[in-house]
Amino acid sequence: MATQHRRRSLFSTLLLFAALAGCGDRDSEAGIDGASGEQAPRGWRIDADLNVNEFLDCLEANGRSIVSAHRGGPAAGAPENSLAAFERALEAAPALIEFDVATSKDGVVFLLHDDTLERTTDGDGVAAEMTWEAISAMKLADGTGRTTDESAPTFAVALAALKDRTFAQVDFKRSTRFEDVIDEIRRQDAADRVVLIAYSIAQARRLHRLAPEMMISLSMETPDRLAAARTAGLAEDRLLAFTGTQSADAALNETLDAADVEVIFGTLGGASSIDRAIAASGDESRYAEISRRGVDIIATDRPLAAHGALAAAGRGAENGLCGVTGP
Repeated sequence: MATQHRRRSLFSTLLLFAALAGCGDRDSEAGIDGASGEQAPRGWRIDADLNVNEFLDCLEANGRSIVSAHRGGPAAGAPENSLAAFERALEAAPALIEFDVATSKDGVVFLLHDDTLERTTDGDGVAAEMTWEAISAMKLADGTGRTTDESAPTFAVALAALKDRTFAQVDFKRSTRFEDVIDEIRRQDAADRVVLIAYSIAQARRLHRLAPEMMISLSMETPDRLAAARTAGLAEDRLLAFTGTQSADAALNETLDAADVEVIFGTLGGASSIDRAIAASGDESRYAEISRRGVDIIATDRPLAAHGALAAAGRGAENGLCGVTGP
């Protein structure tokens, strides 16, 4: 994206450089949770002192994009929305992690995409009608249908696992109250490390009212949508624009850049997704072309392949840049 529209003051720029200068001294083996004393897994991380805006501004200034691992970046043996999927993604690539949050009958917020449990676990039933004790006893299945040793993590556990490693994107299921998720984010002092996903102006406005300090990803496929967000009183510096899954519109992205709104574009989806088309064609360079069209975050079912293509083109997040450290 063009950067001449950035409204960053000299003072804030100096603060950003100061934050980035310190990141190289971080011990890559420091614990995820200082209270636990456990060592962090080897892999990629983003400086815990940076917030979403600072990080994306820095990437943009350097002509880089980053991938977001849809449902955590599942693979064989690493089910969707599992800690194993998170680890697999972050061991191999710098990435944001997107996951879904559902709520059990007794009010426990945990990670699950579907309303029911059949597809992703060895159990069955409607999740919102079952207790957490029952759900947590089930084992997760990977995309091949094979049962693994993984169980669904609670939102609290998932957030803690990612808080000092990368930014989390939170997709709300119908059973989950915004307030419960926001309360846990604040309890963990993680407001600068999350993006809350909204599909409508009404959802975004409610999230902004409940958590004005947090970033919101809002579906925004036309310039009119940006105008509607402004009319609704949504702060532009709290917004990311999800611009769909069909084509990366360079003109729209330029308009959003002028408003200081970063762009997320999805290559994810079903049989007709861009991810599937790229995999079938073998032309991985299409990810770099999407980046060149002004996309800051590529939301993908193929985070490792997408990052590899960005890196090969000199457009990916890399070790030592913008607070990113890697193996």
